[in-house]
Amino acid sequence: MNYPKRVEMVEVSPRDGLQNEPTPLPAHIRLELIERLAAAGLTTIEAGSFVSPKRVPQMAGTESVLAGLSGHAGLRFPVLVPNRRGLEAALAAGARDIAIFVAASETFSEENLNMTIAESLENYAPLAADAGRQGLAVRGYVSCAFGCPGQEPVSPSRVASLAEELLGMGCRQVSLGDTVGAATPGAVGPFLESVLARVPVERLAGHFHDTCGQALANILVAMDFGLAAFDSSVAGLGGCPFAPGAAGNVASEDLLYMLDGMGIETGVRLDALMVAGEFICGHLDRPGRSRVASAPWVRKGREDPPSPSGSDGEHDQG
Repeated sequence: MNYPKRVEMVEVSPRDGLQNEPTPLPAHIRLELIERLAAAGLTTIEAGSFVSPKRVPQMAGTESVLAGLSGHAGLRFPVLVPNRRGLEAALAAGARDIAIFVAASETFSEENLNMTIAESLENYAPLAADAGRQGLAVRGYVSCAFGCPGQEPVSPSRVASLAEELLGMGCRQVSLGDTVGAATPGAVGPFLESVLARVPVERLAGHFHDTCGQALANILVAMDFGLAAFDSSVAGLGGCPFAPGAAGNVASEDLLYMLDGMGIETGVRLDALMVAGEFICGHLDRPGRSRVASAPWVRKGREDPPSPSGSDGEHDQG
């Protein structure tokens, strides 16, 4: 196995996570979540999006969130912008990083963006160029890279073409999204082999939802192919309003626990990350989905799980 020595964890819970929650949270709670995530050592944290509050009311007040983050030098707080109006709002709010996305599925693109794939690329090309001239960093997403809610076939060649288009627009990085959580390790390998024949691995990130419990396994395969940046969401928050049945992103706590156990550097502290997850789940009034955060020895701050045998060396017979 050829795993990277360091992995960038891109935290998406304040945007991709909270946008799927039934109850919108006020801006000051979302701001405190981001502050806690930054205190845990995360350096790229999605801060929100400038979409219509009628379509995604959970993201209303993103300008207030950004205003509260103005003092964090060296950290990235990208905001999603779907159109020219969104870019203008992001600029007015002082954003330094934006995110744009296209879908690899025509069905998803038309349902989510009200555009065909070709129209979405035409929409984003001048927008990304203007953002670059204004000094903003741009990150791109390819949604439904591994499958579509409507079961529309998605080919690796289409995904590679879209990634090339986004990089050509000036995106510093493109995140390949398993939006519905349909990918398996057996599919991720051949998929990446095809995409990486055309796109530099250092410009790609992985975005795996955990609908079928495959996210960590998929990340292991992606790391073996050289990917060293992955999106995750504290407490496993998330889903997609336009992909019914999709579960949240891989839980940040679970991803970090795995990377720590492999000796892969991230700069993120598990204890502080768990505190952030507990904080936001308390305000959502529901339990989180992180398996690691629910493990009793992790909650107690122990470094290792209990031995399968009893303290006296004898195995339980229960």
